[in-house]
Amino acid sequence: MTIIATMLPYIQIILSIILVVTILLQQSGSDVGGVLGGGDGGGLYHTRRGFEKFLFIVTIVVGILFAVSAFIAILVK
Repeated sequence: MTIIATMLPYIQIILSIILVVTILLQQSGSDVGGVLGGGDGGGLYHTRRGFEKFLFIVTIVVGILFAVSAFIAILVK
């Protein structure tokens, strides 16, 4: 249990950095014009393919791992 308690903060820092990077790398479907009411309208549904789909799945997995590590940190303390 001591090993987990000492390693867990470092694991959470690494997971949080990876999570932030994967979120920032994802393309957003709307530009500034879309936020202000303009834009081309392009539709509501967008199919993810290739690297975009991989990045989406990695973001979900890392988010789940981060939540699990936070729960484990609560249980260890």
